[in-house]
Amino acid sequence: MHRFLIIIEKAGSNYSAYSPDLPGCIATGKTREDAEEQMHEAIAFHIEGLKEDGLPIPEGSSSASWVLV
Repeated sequence: MHRFLIIIEKAGSNYSAYSPDLPGCIATGKTREDAEEQMHEAIAFHIEGLKEDGLPIPEGSSSASWVLV
């Protein structure tokens, strides 16, 4: 099992998602939940492709935190 941080952003009338640890792996959705679901599928597909190509699966090393100002 692998663990990756995903970032979900409001993008006009939908949402977009990406993982800083998986460049080029992105997803969109009409709702935040849909974007998260689509991103889960995109990451699984991305990892499958890396395995098929004999490439290493990167470690999830990104983190996030909130800053109160």
